[in-house]
Amino acid sequence: MVRPLILLSNDDGYRAQGINAMRRALSEFSEVIVCAPEIEQSATSHALSVHRALRLFEPGPGIFSIDGTPADCVYVALHGKTRILPRWPDAVVSGVNHGVNLGDDVFYSGTVAAAREAALKGIPSLAVSTPFDADMDRAADLARRVVQALLLRPVTTPLLLNLNVPKGYTALRSARLGRRIYHDEVDFRRDPRGREYLWLGGPSAESEALPGSDTEAFDAGVASLTSLSLDLWARETDDFLGRLLADVV
Repeated sequence: MVRPLILLSNDDGYRAQGINAMRRALSEFSEVIVCAPEIEQSATSHALSVHRALRLFEPGPGIFSIDGTPADCVYVALHGKTRILPRWPDAVVSGVNHGVNLGDDVFYSGTVAAAREAALKGIPSLAVSTPFDADMDRAADLARRVVQALLLRPVTTPLLLNLNVPKGYTALRSARLGRRIYHDEVDFRRDPRGREYLWLGGPSAESEALPGSDTEAFDAGVASLTSLSLDLWARETDDFLGRLLADVV
């Protein structure tokens, strides 16, 4: 039998510990092709490089890197004919990311965006994240089991899954998105030549323990699997929009 073909990407770069742990785990049952950023691209979300040329590198057999974003990597792998992939992949995995992607993080995450780019093309996709100090191999092993189970079931609709694995997790459950509260700030500084530069974002984040959420599960030491919608239509405000349009003159 032909082994499943899995495209593997991330936003930490192809050299990262997490993606290499994931490659080892997935290779136990599938053919794995890596196409990941040349350097770290965290928090780039779903950006595509449409205004500059990209460069493709092949640092090893079955390993490709691109000097672009995570979404660039998946886009090029899927649409580059047979330059990277020998055929259409059975699944796409992004991660293991160095750092969690809980709640609102999914809007900013390059890890989630790499998986979403594939899901938009109808490929079952999984984003995987764990804390910086967690056991990457253990998180990758859990992700491997999720992918194997996923490939046993026919998928008729676009599927984007987000897996967060706490350090020393005790169980796995499905969850809704929670809420992460960041201490947002802009830090203005001066370089040695007196020119201004700045850093975005505060040093830490807090989670709201919403019942049934990924943030609640993470705080309880439980791994969570969340299905993310590709349809951003806000049905709950559709009636409001109708009333708003009636007032537009």
